[in-house]
Amino acid sequence: MSLARKFILILFFFSASAQAISADIIQEDKGDIKSEIKSYIKHHLKDAHSFYLTSLTNDETGKKTYIEIPLPVILYDNGLKFFTSSEFKHGKEVVVSNETYYRMNYDNNKIYKTDKEGKFNFSESGKILNEKPLDFSITKNIATIILVSILMFFLFTSLAKSYKSNNGISKGIGRFFEPIIIYIRDDIAIPNIGVKNYKNYMSFLLTVFFFVWFLNMLGLTPLGVNVTGNIAVTFSLALLTFLITNLTANKNYWGHIFWMPGVPVLIKIVLAPIEFLGVFIKPFSLLIRLYANIQAGHIVLYSLIGLMFIFKNWIGSSLSFFLAFFIAIIEVLVALLQAYIFTMLSALYFGFAVEDHSESH
Repeated sequence: MSLARKFILILFFFSASAQAISADIIQEDKGDIKSEIKSYIKHHLKDAHSFYLTSLTNDETGKKTYIEIPLPVILYDNGLKFFTSSEFKHGKEVVVSNETYYRMNYDNNKIYKTDKEGKFNFSESGKILNEKPLDFSITKNIATIILVSILMFFLFTSLAKSYKSNNGISKGIGRFFEPIIIYIRDDIAIPNIGVKNYKNYMSFLLTVFFFVWFLNMLGLTPLGVNVTGNIAVTFSLALLTFLITNLTANKNYWGHIFWMPGVPVLIKIVLAPIEFLGVFIKPFSLLIRLYANIQAGHIVLYSLIGLMFIFKNWIGSSLSFFLAFFIAIIEVLVALLQAYIFTMLSALYFGFAVEDHSESH
């Protein structure tokens, strides 16, 4: 793909995202525009029960039509109950199932049991007191994770088949991904883990790299996906790295943590708890780094787009648009960079766990 085509593709996705945001902000501009922008950004960063694109308002009736991709809602409340998220009308309608009423709160995207009128009961602090059913719904984050998992399965299955049928030479889209796979093997796995043990971790390193990369890229589309900006997702990925590191570690790894060789006894007593704490700090830094960078990128990008509606003039709005477009291009690089950093640090931790220190002593 030529550089011009890549530029046009990025511009298309950015323009589509900006158009979707602008349509909502303009239509919701009934009061303080800054508050509306903040509300929209907060809502975008959260998970939701549908892929919301935009909305259209009828000037005569004032009725709003939501353009979205609904997802299945699965609740457990005296049995399983199924319906689609579009029935809630963004929290404006009450859904009845087996004489039980449910309503979605648009601010936190959670479903509550209500009365026939859909009334919420609030505490003095503003917390909703209504009972919540067990929610096993397919939210947009879950749907995106499933989509990426299926995409990766068929993509790399076809790549493996092309190797077998084409005498070890990739073909089709596999030619684009093959250099990346080789780079992860030769420049990340082998230097950090070692030739002897790197194969044991290659499947995880490849999976986590492309998984994070694809999710980050989908976060830049008009679908409003923010999977890797969800701390629960980054926590799960970091937890996998933590478990693999410590469950496959050799005795030298644990020996250097609890009783470091070649160090005076008094210093060993001081270093042992510090080193043990580092076992948990390393995966914690993984989850915070990925979460914070992706979350901050989304906030900055949407804030710059929102500035166009605050300035409301050709100079300020134009500058905000081009600055936001520039940040969007940087976010494409950040999407790849964060996948690389997560994979690199995971390989580094695996290398610590299986390193053989016998020769140095």
